[in-house]
Amino acid sequence: MEAVGIVGLGLIGGSMALDLRRRGFARKVLGVETDPVNATAALKMGLCDEVVALEECVRRSGLVVVAIPADATVRTLPRILDLMAECGTAPGDADGKIVIDTCSIKAQVVRSVHYHPLRGRFVATHPMAGTEYSGPWAAMPGLFDGRACIFADSEESDPSALRKVEELYGVLNMRPIYMNSDAHDVHTAYVSHISHVTSFALALTVLDKERDEKHIFDLASGGFSSTVRLAKSSADMWVPILTRNRENVLHVMDTYIARMNEFREAIDRSDGKKIEELIKEANRIKKILR
Repeated sequence: MEAVGIVGLGLIGGSMALDLRRRGFARKVLGVETDPVNATAALKMGLCDEVVALEECVRRSGLVVVAIPADATVRTLPRILDLMAECGTAPGDADGKIVIDTCSIKAQVVRSVHYHPLRGRFVATHPMAGTEYSGPWAAMPGLFDGRACIFADSEESDPSALRKVEELYGVLNMRPIYMNSDAHDVHTAYVSHISHVTSFALALTVLDKERDEKHIFDLASGGFSSTVRLAKSSADMWVPILTRNRENVLHVMDTYIARMNEFREAIDRSDGKKIEELIKEANRIKKILR
C-alpha cells in the first residue's frame, strides 16, 4: 500500500507504524498527532514520514489506523468516514479507503458509526498487545508478534476491506479471532480491564501505607513488581475504557470482591484448609496460561 495513516503515534500506533513500513505493507506512513512534543518525537524517532492534519492524512492514505483513547475514537471515527466520502469513497467501493480502530472497547465504537453510509469501509479491531508505557517513546518493533487480534462485528465490514485489514494484521504476525462487539467487551473486562483496576488499587494501597518510598523500592519483590506494573498505565487511556465499559467492569469487580472476601474470611479464621482449597482452585489457571 502506498500510504498508511496513523492517528495517534503512541505505543500502539507508533509500534504499528514501525512494523508496517519495515515489513513492506506501507511505503509511507503519515502521522496525526495533536501533542506537538509527541509529534516532534515521532518524527525524530522515524515512526512516520510526515505529521499532517487529519484531513490531509485521510486524503493521502489508502488505510487509516485510529490509535487514540476510546472517547476520542468515538468522536473522530465518524469524521474520518465523512472525510473518506468527500474523497470519493462510496459504499461497497472495493478500491475505496479503509479505516480501522484499535480500542480496547468495541460496542460503543461500532455503534458510533452503525448508520454511516460508509460503515462497510470500517473494520473494528483490537490488537491484544501492549505495555504499561505510553507515548512515542514506548513504540517498539515486534510488539504484536504472536499475539491475538480481535475482529469485532466483521460481517458489517465490506469483504474487500476485511481482507485488506486481515492482510495488515498478518504482516504484524497476529492471530485473528472473530466475535461480536458485546462479547468482546465482556471478555476484555475479565482478562484485561480488571487486571488494571486491581493493579491501580494495589498501588494505592501500598502508597497509602508505605510512606517511605525507599522501603517500597527495597522490599518489593518480583511478585509485587509484576502485579503492580500495570499501575503505571496512562489515565488518559484507561478512564474512557473503564467508564465506557462500565457495566461489564462493575460485574467483574463484584465477582472479584466476592472472591477476595472468601480469602479474607478464611485468613481471618486461620482456616488453612479453605485457603489451600482456594489456592489450588486458582492453580487451575496453569493449564491455560503457561
